[in-house]
Amino acid sequence: MLKDITIGQYYPTDSIIHRLDPRVKILFTFIFMISLFVINTFSPYALILAFLLVIIKVSKIPLKYILKGLKPLWILLILTFSINAFLSPGEPIWSFGFLKLTREGVTQGSFMLLRLVFLIIGTSVLTLATAPIELTDGIEKLLNPLRVIKVPAHELAMMMTIALRFIPTLLDETDKIMKAQMARGADFESKNMIKRAKGLIPLLVPLFISAFRRADELAMAMEARCYRGGDGRTRMKEINFSSKDYVASTIIVIYLGVIVAMRWVGI
Repeated sequence: MLKDITIGQYYPTDSIIHRLDPRVKILFTFIFMISLFVINTFSPYALILAFLLVIIKVSKIPLKYILKGLKPLWILLILTFSINAFLSPGEPIWSFGFLKLTREGVTQGSFMLLRLVFLIIGTSVLTLATAPIELTDGIEKLLNPLRVIKVPAHELAMMMTIALRFIPTLLDETDKIMKAQMARGADFESKNMIKRAKGLIPLLVPLFISAFRRADELAMAMEARCYRGGDGRTRMKEINFSSKDYVASTIIVIYLGVIVAMRWVGI
């Protein structure tokens, strides 16, 4: 299951989406996330689904690879739907004891389920189609105006990118430790919750030690390369807008306009 987590990973391939300016991709991801919570009817989700499928097709990232990232979160998705379906007040359509399934709850739960699924897929496309160094540069460029009020844009961008890219590294370490502990007799699949909780102790301790060791190695490597923050730092490749970025920005504006219009009309 750990190998199914795709958040934080990069899928290298030659596509138009990969070659876009990272600032355009980051801004679109934020606009996409906001649009998911603006709509309040089911019709716009068909447009969002079609748009996502087109983006995935153009990015040349296999759809199965992206959907694989939903597997570890199926419990969260079911729990989100269930909480909304059974705890939202409204017209009851089924009841058993204190449990009451309402029509309004099913509608609200469906909204939340679709929002979470599209949110996970949309953010996954950003990290899968953007190299780590490009993601850092894009975040820094977007945060640069905040330097006027003494916000360390470069350091913030570096921290966010390192944290994001540490996810697959820690997952690999967790998988290795689990296999090693299972070979020594550890039980991670027992139906007894107490035994499973005790089995996490020989997993968490070496995982934390490994994480601290990797963080220390990264800090030493950055210090050995004379890293002193963003002041006076130059880049081999400067990110600049091109014609394809302006086309992508136009598509983003059209997408936002359609979503706002559908929200305004109430479709």
